[in-house]
Amino acid sequence: MSDHLTTAAEAANVRRFWEGLGLPGLVDVHTHFMPERVLAKVWAYFDALGPLTGGVEWPITYRQEEGERAALLGAFGVRAFTSMLYPHKPGMAAWLNGWAAGFARRTPGCLHTSTLFPEPGVEGYVREAVEAGARVFKAHVQVGAYDPADAALDGAWGLLAEAGVPVVIHCGSGPAPGKHTGPEPVARVLARHPRLRLIVAHLGMPEYEDFLDLAERYDEVRLDTTMAFTDFSERLAPFPRRALPRLAGLGDRVLLGTDFPNIPYPYLHQLRALERLDLGPDWLRAVCHDNAARLFGLPGPPSGGGDGAALRGVTG
Repeated sequence: MSDHLTTAAEAANVRRFWEGLGLPGLVDVHTHFMPERVLAKVWAYFDALGPLTGGVEWPITYRQEEGERAALLGAFGVRAFTSMLYPHKPGMAAWLNGWAAGFARRTPGCLHTSTLFPEPGVEGYVREAVEAGARVFKAHVQVGAYDPADAALDGAWGLLAEAGVPVVIHCGSGPAPGKHTGPEPVARVLARHPRLRLIVAHLGMPEYEDFLDLAERYDEVRLDTTMAFTDFSERLAPFPRRALPRLAGLGDRVLLGTDFPNIPYPYLHQLRALERLDLGPDWLRAVCHDNAARLFGLPGPPSGGGDGAALRGVTG
């Protein structure tokens, strides 16, 4: 079978999944697009079994060129997605934000994404990004190796809380712990900024229950499903089944995330992994579309209606 036919069959299977739920498509809050030379370095880390992988073999499934990757999400029926990018040192964030703004302008379906780092001037460039239309931020505590409760970030967190702009934050200790990963630093941020819209990536893997605690304590804390419940992650950091009722109870604040393209399995596997939790079609509809559509104010038909066409022009 040719690559074209393989891709077409995969896209058809993904679309059958959300069409079966009566959805107009998917919203994926955790996908990665970044400057090609930066992405190449990220992939090199994965290939080398480095700190980003916790030393685990992690083949990248979707290594296509940038435009092909974006088009594939459209073929899957992903109505809106993010360009999660992140700095690992001072002086990178503002440059990445400029790139991401351009990417959002030229890429149908992309939610304008920005990032930040604890450094002089951070509040200023975060404000500029928000005023330029940034819809979501990415913070990567593990890769950036910084304390999210660092005083240098306090003004930026306050600004984002006031603006109501969500932040997808990788703060759990998976796949490899860092000096500032885990729930405690994030709890200190939320104590100062309880209205900050944090979306905890990977359900906080592997500290799932600690991050469920924070979500139950703070109404604006959400969780994304990135890699959770997949066969790959269940081997490394299984989600405790005793906590499933709590996850069901937070069904209006759990959002679909996948880590596309940096995943070691097909996109559909993440969706099937959520389906096999057997938390019901209402929960799946909310997670795969409705919660994020509401958070980002996406236009288009509500669940159960419409023709399932991919959203165009959601660039923030």
